[in-house]
Amino acid sequence: MYLTFSFLSFCHQLQNSDSLDCLERLIDLNNGEGQIFTIDGPLCLKNVQSMFGKLIDVAYTPFHAVLKCGNLSSDVQVFPRPEPVIIDEEIDPVPKFINTELEIVGFIDIADISSPPVLSRHLVLPIALNKEGDDLGAGLTDDLEDENSASQIAGKIPNFCVLLHGSLKVEGMVALVQLGSDWHGMLYSQADSKKKSNLMMSLFEPGVEPLPWLGKTSQLGPISDAKENPYGEEDNKSPFPLQPKSKRSYAQNVTVWIKPSGLQTDVQKILRNARKLPEKTQTFYKELNRLRKAALAFGFLDLLKGVSDMLDRECTLLPDTAHPDAAFQLSHAAAQLKLASTGSSEHAAYDHNIVPLQTDFSGRGSDRL
Repeated sequence: MYLTFSFLSFCHQLQNSDSLDCLERLIDLNNGEGQIFTIDGPLCLKNVQSMFGKLIDVAYTPFHAVLKCGNLSSDVQVFPRPEPVIIDEEIDPVPKFINTELEIVGFIDIADISSPPVLSRHLVLPIALNKEGDDLGAGLTDDLEDENSASQIAGKIPNFCVLLHGSLKVEGMVALVQLGSDWHGMLYSQADSKKKSNLMMSLFEPGVEPLPWLGKTSQLGPISDAKENPYGEEDNKSPFPLQPKSKRSYAQNVTVWIKPSGLQTDVQKILRNARKLPEKTQTFYKELNRLRKAALAFGFLDLLKGVSDMLDRECTLLPDTAHPDAAFQLSHAAAQLKLASTGSSEHAAYDHNIVPLQTDFSGRGSDRL
């Protein structure tokens, strides 16, 4: 009784002092996340109980939902209660609330989902209901014997939530769950110890592409829809992360000439391959196009004219035993570089590639380029 009275006195003193202003400032510093509960009316035990009842309703009331996967479903409760999410990018942001019907839309390997960024994590527990739809534990009294307890009765009833938890744990997978419009999360098994694990749910950021390496969630589909198994016959090939449609600039090998030696090395590569034509035709044109693109990007048109003259000179120095196709390819490459060095021809376009000259000697062997 002394503790109760002391606590009531503390609440009364806090409410009648300037301490509430300090608490409000703390909430403002926390971006408005939080709430202050005060006693309504005179100080008494009933009003204090009412205040704590409001706190329990807001912060400690479980979130009840129905977990569905096809024709299977289970009533579950989620701890802690998921908070509404506000998307700041919207002009008039409206809080997004999680649906009370959580539908599983697919399953993904743990290795593919990796460790994604999430908004929050929640414990998912099954609820055993009787035929009338009421919680089995609601009408049980404390004097029932152990074998008739709510937990034992619930344990004897098949439950999809328990089946899902065990399956995810054994198969090493996560379930992708629909939380709302363009909003997904994942269900997975998390071990507290070697003998105990729980079914958990993590919420992703709202949006059509919450995890960049998976792409858009609306475009994910079952393996059966694919022409070939993306995981390979031995499950050693993963389709994730998805390859971007266009190669990122920072992922490419960019030609940089900081020192004269770097430029000299690239020109020597072209000359070495030119002297091994036609065996090195593909490599020759690959190096030639790489230098051509870099020269156009830097506006170094004189380089193209210089390399063109060098190829003409190599053509005149070919021995009598050289393959006839070598002279044709060198003359063709030199002419293409001269056109590109003018800067006005269509051959000076950056995306244009110099392709091998089709001759009676080369046949169709260079079409692969």
